[in-house]
Amino acid sequence: MSKKLTIGCSKDELVRIRQFTSDMLEAQGVPDLQAHKLVLAVDEVCANLIIHANDCNPQSHIEFNIDFRPKQIIFTFRDKGVGFDINEYESPSMEELISTRRQGGLGLMLVKRIMDKIEFSTEKNHNICRLIKMYP
Repeated sequence: MSKKLTIGCSKDELVRIRQFTSDMLEAQGVPDLQAHKLVLAVDEVCANLIIHANDCNPQSHIEFNIDFRPKQIIFTFRDKGVGFDINEYESPSMEELISTRRQGGLGLMLVKRIMDKIEFSTEKNHNICRLIKMYP
């Protein structure tokens, strides 16, 4: 089963994407704790796409798809913003975050810990980010 949602690149849309994701996971019987983690990861990636890749431009859009397959859930984001490969991101150490009082950087670290696999590609002027979670 696959479900799709298209949103404008406005922070106000984060509520819609969280609710959509939560509703789809609940409909598939994903346990609450696991669902909350997945919603957190989806929210973080989407927020970064809205804010950093698309400069909060509501005229820009993100296509979001959830694909439920046997033994895995795939979350796919497609946009035309500035590309960023999360796999190339080096998470700062906790010591570095504390000593420099740096804000930010924790969200992507969480996404990497929650998801089993992250893929990034560019196809026909679109950035594509896939978050893959193995699921029994």
